[in-house]
Amino acid sequence: MNRILSLLIALVALWTSSIVSAQSYPTKPIRVIVPYQAGQGTDVATRYLAEHLGRALGQALVIENRAGAGGNIGAAEVARAAPDGYTLLMGTNGTHVLNQFLYPSMPFDPEKDFEPVALVSTFPMVILANPNAPYKTMADLLADAKARPDVVNVGLPSTTSRLVLELIQKQSGIVMRSVPYKGSGTSMTDLMGGQVLVAIDTASAARPFVASGKLKALAVTSLKDSALLPGTPPAAGEGLEGFQVIAWNGLYAPHGTPAAIIQKLNAEIAKILALPEARQRLLELGHEAAGGTPDNLARFARTERDKWGPLVKSAGMKLE
Repeated sequence: MNRILSLLIALVALWTSSIVSAQSYPTKPIRVIVPYQAGQGTDVATRYLAEHLGRALGQALVIENRAGAGGNIGAAEVARAAPDGYTLLMGTNGTHVLNQFLYPSMPFDPEKDFEPVALVSTFPMVILANPNAPYKTMADLLADAKARPDVVNVGLPSTTSRLVLELIQKQSGIVMRSVPYKGSGTSMTDLMGGQVLVAIDTASAARPFVASGKLKALAVTSLKDSALLPGTPPAAGEGLEGFQVIAWNGLYAPHGTPAAIIQKLNAEIAKILALPEARQRLLELGHEAAGGTPDNLARFARTERDKWGPLVKSAGMKLE
């Protein structure tokens, strides 16, 4: 009986300590790891959210870019971090869905090693071309690639970009030459410089270059027109029937982070994403605001894994 009573007292003390910790949290700056290059779509959205979340919490959110291995390097760093709420990850459909099916080994378990906080935003990908490339439409690109197998080179700055190309090739039967990049910055530079004719990237990364005429947007990967790139047709209507790939960003903490801290972060993010001016600004940055509970994000990621896992495996897609 004494042992049971001692255990109950210990559990109550732990629970009380967690509540007190959440009430005082945060007492110092919070690191937010973005597992991609600065300037990429995920980075832009994270920096906007961090600015507002930092003000709400009374502490700065310090962004650190840890690019490489399709986001695995940065995500692994967070998975190993102390579960105290002071190291967070802006995860994506790459880190938490696709990579486990694409890489022969993973430095973390996307479900067991993290606590979901909130789904932040969603967005389609876009197929881009150098203005001097002989393509006005996605159909033009497909026709050229069919006529010249394994010649048309395509810049791929992310795991999702690679998935889009693989699905295009699988569905159309064409073969293009993939050129991997560590992030959007170098990919965009090479695309504008003509080192690659085509690239696949996020709408947020592409928007300023498309608006200035430095790049051409051939198609978006949503089933319908996207408010992120008005006037750009869906790939599904350009020779790829039913084609759809949607990317997303979700905030995560290391496994074991107190639930009270997770709930505090989620509540503040929900307030920010509910603001009309925040939703509009995210749209301008190339993101559609999302939101929801931690459980919503967990279920969404599981649904995405169930959807894409079999498809990636059937396509024989592998990355080193």
